[in-house]
Amino acid sequence: MQANPDLSTASTLLGLSGVGAELDVDGSYTAFAATNEVYNKMDAEKLSELMHADNKDALADITKYSLVEGSMTSADIAKAITDGGGTASITTLQGGVIKASMEGDKIVLEDGAGNKANVTQADVESTNGTLHVIDAILMPK
Repeated sequence: MQANPDLSTASTLLGLSGVGAELDVDGSYTAFAATNEVYNKMDAEKLSELMHADNKDALADITKYSLVEGSMTSADIAKAITDGGGTASITTLQGGVIKASMEGDKIVLEDGAGNKANVTQADVESTNGTLHVIDAILMPK
């Protein structure tokens, strides 16, 4: 993930989870990252709890749920949605599925808990793939 000041919380969580170190240096990934503003709206106690060392597995699960193997641009996602008849199922590194659809020209993602996130900034180049900025935190079931 590139150093974007608006994504510092997501970057910190990636580091704390240990997932960043697990990623293949030569691999290519797609990341769906929420901005600091989104994390700031999250219950501070819950966020602090997630960052605690005892909860590293839960944090890794959430972090891996926002990562997909292979670099997918917004055009790739839109094509998958069209090919899927209006919905695409994207399998994450965590093993869960994110459902992608379109609302107008915006990509909308639905997590395992049924929460929705909009892609607010697509196709941000990253050192090892593509990053899409989203307006909500994606959570596995």
